Amino acid sequence: MAGRDRATMLFTTKYGARPTGLVRAPGRVNLIGEHTDYNGGYVLPMAIERAVWIAFRPRSDRQVILRSEAFVDDARIDLDQLTRGEGWAEYAKGVAWAMEKAGNRLRGWEGVIASDIAMAAGLSSSAALGIAIEVVFAKISDLGWDPASFAQLQQLSENEWVGVRSGIMDPLIVTGAHKGHAMLIDCLTFKGIHILIPPEASIVVMDTGTRRNLIEAGYNRRRSQCETAAARLGVTTLRDVTMTQLDDHKADLEEPLYDCAMHVVSENERTLAAADALRRGSLGEFGSLMNESHASLRDSFGVSSRPLDAMVEVAQTTPGCFGARLTGGGYAGAAVALVALESAERFIHVVEDGFHEATGLQGHCYVVESARGASFEPI
Repeated sequence: MAGRDRATMLFTTKYGARPTGLVRAPGRVNLIGEHTDYNGGYVLPMAIERAVWIAFRPRSDRQVILRSEAFVDDARIDLDQLTRGEGWAEYAKGVAWAMEKAGNRLRGWEGVIASDIAMAAGLSSSAALGIAIEVVFAKISDLGWDPASFAQLQQLSENEWVGVRSGIMDPLIVTGAHKGHAMLIDCLTFKGIHILIPPEASIVVMDTGTRRNLIEAGYNRRRSQCETAAARLGVTTLRDVTMTQLDDHKADLEEPLYDCAMHVVSENERTLAAADALRRGSLGEFGSLMNESHASLRDSFGVSSRPLDAMVEVAQTTPGCFGARLTGGGYAGAAVALVALESAERFIHVVEDGFHEATGLQGHCYVVESARGASFEPI
């Protein structure tokens, strides 16, 4: 049963009435441009049809009651007394805190959450959840909807409340995607260019089945190293550094800092080249850049893992694959492959079998379709 139907059914079961509203927020897969967003660089994600759904109705007070099919306990939030705690409710609290901090007076509601997005797999389940909650608050509280502004509030909530120093990529693509397109995002200006995905290409998500907590995995440490490298080089962000400048100042950076900077600077160049290749429909060129991106994430940035490497290696050597790389923050989760449309079905079977043979793990591969950004849906 699809997420929208599960959310509606669970709401009706819990409250004995149909919801008055329904919201969806898509997950995303990043095609190329990893760990560049919080360095003011370039990314090229697309939203996917797998989404977070919230069925809801308003309340007359400032209480929020949420049930999720993924968790046992309900989340109960008093908008007049937002205090930090533990658990999945912190994502909802963080959104409420950020929206009220921006001067919005929020109203209470009750809702049920269902999701088709694998959690902690690198497909932006947390941003999708946060944005979906924002859309509900905006609808309930008559705030209107501005994708760029609400994307920044979602980033603020994860950075300042949840404690993950994530970049702007995920909320921008979740709010602003166009169906059938990837989006080249300039993370310094928050502006995006929509690029048509050629119809002869399939995007395959390759989930290793492994999971990570970004805070524990070292995501924040990597971000701090990038900031330190930028400061040593006398710039605000690594976006402002060229490969020539980096090589000229190699002596100013010890190995971890230089390697981090090397990945970010080269990844920005790859992302711009990949966007140009996609515009021209040059899938082979795009795939080669994906392969280079994974090697850089593995060797310079150090955020891959044996399961991710194994999945990517099997994919890259399977007929019909133009290129493959890890996607998301890394350490665990999923990889992504660009595959010829006619080869996708066989590709999936070969990669799943090859991955299991190489690791003993049971991975799961599936084709994803591009989707539009978050929306309020009719019941």
